[in-house]
Amino acid sequence: MLVNCGSCQKKFSVPDAAITKNGRLLQCGSCGNKWNQYPIKEKLPKDSTNEVPAIAERPTSIDKAKTLVKKKKRVTSLYSEEYLQKKHGLIIQNSKNDKRVKKNKNKNNFGFYNYFITPFIFIITFFGILNLSKDIIIIKYPFIELYINYLYEALDVMRITIFSLIN
Repeated sequence: MLVNCGSCQKKFSVPDAAITKNGRLLQCGSCGNKWNQYPIKEKLPKDSTNEVPAIAERPTSIDKAKTLVKKKKRVTSLYSEEYLQKKHGLIIQNSKNDKRVKKNKNKNNFGFYNYFITPFIFIITFFGILNLSKDIIIIKYPFIELYINYLYEALDVMRITIFSLIN
């Protein structure tokens, strides 16, 4: 028995014995639509006899396959608002008008870890620039030499401590 999906018009072949007189619940494998299918009563012409037609008159399985393959183009998209509301009961709100979804472009979302990473980068940059310009600063301000040497000695002690903890 050939069964058509009422939603997407896809055709399925179902054994006649699978559908009883009381009907059966079917689900489309393509779009997920569910419906109750009852047996289809085929109308036979009045002048038909029980004779089997000649072999040349019988349609081949290839002809049957060609007729089954023809699909109708889908009128509505599976992701359109109308289809989702009709089949699944989903109501799509217009996100352009929804103030909660709208992102404020003026606000910088800095992030939790960026509050730690940014000052760390600035400190490393400061000490790198100080190390590069240490000789120039000492020539202009000779009394600061002692403080710069103590600063770099303390940094070296912290570096050794951190590496010893890691290893």
